[in-house]
Amino acid sequence: MTDTYDSPWKEMLEGYFADFMAFFFPDAHADIDWARGYESLDQELQQIVRGAALGRRLADKLMRVWRRNGETQMVLVHTEIQGERDAEFPKRMYTYNYRLFDRYDRPVVSLAILGDDSPGWRPETYHQGLWGCQVGFQFPVIKLHDYREQWALLEASANPFAIVVMAHLQTRATRTAPEDRLHGKMRLVRHLYGRGYRREDVLELFRFIDWVMALPADLERRFRDELTRFEAETHMPYITSIERMGIEKGIHQGETLVLRRQLTRRFGPLPAWVEQRLEEASAAQLEAWAERVLEAARLEEVFETP
Repeated sequence: MTDTYDSPWKEMLEGYFADFMAFFFPDAHADIDWARGYESLDQELQQIVRGAALGRRLADKLMRVWRRNGETQMVLVHTEIQGERDAEFPKRMYTYNYRLFDRYDRPVVSLAILGDDSPGWRPETYHQGLWGCQVGFQFPVIKLHDYREQWALLEASANPFAIVVMAHLQTRATRTAPEDRLHGKMRLVRHLYGRGYRREDVLELFRFIDWVMALPADLERRFRDELTRFEAETHMPYITSIERMGIEKGIHQGETLVLRRQLTRRFGPLPAWVEQRLEEASAAQLEAWAERVLEAARLEEVFETP
């Protein structure tokens, strides 16, 4: 199974940034004036780091916030969700940080969430120097793998990102075990329904779970049938058939967006025939093409029929 994390993580960061900071970085959360809200600067981030896209990651976000220390101090919070071990990752964190500071002349806080399966990989610093000239950069790191040993705390937490972390870890753990993923996904949805969230939050978190914990078609049908029975038994019909169709359409659009971004980064601007293929593609086709992106030498090879 090919799992998609990028767009689901980005959407959760966009809609639940305060919860994200409270869950992973509580000291920083306490210093932010949330009454002033926050502002996404993703377009600005892409302009600033263009040409410095070093390595692969799941998602990156740039937010503008304000401190609550009595000053009207604007702070830029740059967040990287890194999916796999990457030797260039510390350098990228440093590069993005100094480019943002150079552009805005404001404090820039760089934060990293590591979603890989390597317990010992915890890059927190970047250093380089020559002839007595030294540059050093340190950034906070959260390792999602550590939460495997804190499952009870995740289940007890009311923060939406506890659900996000559980879904991420379950997805990683069941990459080659679709039957286990089916059971894990249903357990997580039962837990979600019992948390007492607002209906709109249940829908957003269900969308995240459904997106990242993708199932083969036969197991997806079993999941939908079991979910329907569960909702009927518990009298909690959170998700109507129309909403499920909307969620599935949104997931499909997100998968198309992710593949389009990967293709553009690898091969440059896409011709019209590629855009048409993407718009008309099924989920299975998108999955097959995504697996070929990294190995294809030419754009045409991605879409060739095996």
